[in-house]
Amino acid sequence: MSTISLCMIVRDEEDVLERCLNSAADLVDEIIIVDTGSTDRTREIAQKFTDKVLSFPWIDDFAAARNFSFSQATCDYCMWLDADDVLTPPNREKFMALKESLCDNDDVLMLRYDTGFDSQGRVTFSYYRERVVRRGMRWIGAVHEVIETKGNVRYSDCSIAHWKLRPSDPERNLRIFEKMIKEGTVLDPRQQFYYGRELYYHKRCQEALDVLSRFLAEGRGWLENNIEACRQCAYCWYALGQEGKALQSLFASFAYDVPRAETCCDIGQHFLDRGIWEQAAYWYTRALECPRRDDRGGFVLPEAYGYLPCIQLCVCCSRLGLQEEARLYNERAAGFQPDSPAVAHNRAYFASLEKEGEK
Repeated sequence: MSTISLCMIVRDEEDVLERCLNSAADLVDEIIIVDTGSTDRTREIAQKFTDKVLSFPWIDDFAAARNFSFSQATCDYCMWLDADDVLTPPNREKFMALKESLCDNDDVLMLRYDTGFDSQGRVTFSYYRERVVRRGMRWIGAVHEVIETKGNVRYSDCSIAHWKLRPSDPERNLRIFEKMIKEGTVLDPRQQFYYGRELYYHKRCQEALDVLSRFLAEGRGWLENNIEACRQCAYCWYALGQEGKALQSLFASFAYDVPRAETCCDIGQHFLDRGIWEQAAYWYTRALECPRRDDRGGFVLPEAYGYLPCIQLCVCCSRLGLQEEARLYNERAAGFQPDSPAVAHNRAYFASLEKEGEK
């Protein structure tokens, strides 16, 4: 069986590191922990699992730190995890089966990364990442780093859960980007995309628009980033009070590929917010028709592929006077989220209509 080195970079992770390693340690053949300057019990915890606990000075460059961790690996493949990542019991089984199936043709294993969850533990945001790669591949990018992959890529239904217990430094990524720019670094297309997103998250919407518009105009971006950039531009335009331009940005995403359910839901929301029920219903119906394709690699909002369009179609149909259709859409939504407060509220509403009709 092929061997795997787990390579991690950590700093002040005493609250989550043991949880992570307990979920993964027995699945790999080697563990390498690179500490970038902890002042808590992180190193002590890491030493319970491996004697390969090394130091690397933090230089505002994630790729540099991760490449150092990869350089220490001796196994056939390198795997990375963040300290607040977890392999749940079902995914531990999937991972072990995946490891046993590794063959000479496999260069990159793509695993789903679940990074958002609702109060019931349902995944609300996920995307695929290059998780296990043949030793020798390297990371690029000081922030929002990525592995330069090559060769045969295989997708798996095994998932890694990103369970944060506390927020990370909200200024860190933007600080690194602006330091790079100040030092004269020309951002590559991927960095431009993520820099624009960081500006939006910091409510610097006009600057975000400038960066993302330039990113799209240059035409060098990855298709999925192009589509997401159109959505980000729309959010910026909404924040700036330019609703027409926001809608144009959402429609612009259709030039890159077939519509995604996430975008159709955004357009549906645009019309729903303005009480234009028929057009809102049209776009939520289109969202239900979009196939979910996680293997494209883009960001996925699972709600957009079932629950969200159904619950919003319930609202639209009800406002259009189509109460039976509205009720049926509410029950479809319940099939996705049985415990939804909105579903319960709607059921009570339809029950009241029924009683009213009996009088």
